[in-house]
Amino acid sequence: MFRGHTERNLDPKGRLMLPPEFREEVLKASPEGKLMLTNFDGCVVGYPLPEWERIEESFQRINVLDSRLRNLQRFIISGAVEVLVDKQGRILVPPYLRGYAKLDKDCVLAGVGSKFELWDKDSFESRRKVTEENFDADMAALAESGFELRL
Repeated sequence: MFRGHTERNLDPKGRLMLPPEFREEVLKASPEGKLMLTNFDGCVVGYPLPEWERIEESFQRINVLDSRLRNLQRFIISGAVEVLVDKQGRILVPPYLRGYAKLDKDCVLAGVGSKFELWDKDSFESRRKVTEENFDADMAALAESGFELRL
């Protein structure tokens, strides 16, 4: 599982050093160090290869008559790229994904369970602030919907 968040810097070539615990998760799932990056929700999302394969498989079951689902599939799947963790523990984030997520130098790498997210630092902090401001209302809405969160 990917957990926590840490501030990171992209180098001028677009490479990002993964923290050791993230590298271990990637290598546990894919001994070759393969992972998939894609665009989603304003950030770059990284999935270990087996997790990504489950996502691709789930898209095979969509109703292709629904243009919204086709567009979502096109956006997520066509935005994906396979990358390798190099010997120094870095991944190369391609220019089109850096542009999508507005990544420059200062980034936040956030562990989110079976995946991680790479955010522009200002965007990440802004999202966290909004979430914090809406926390009680969001928790109440979850409770009303029957969702049980054990904290």
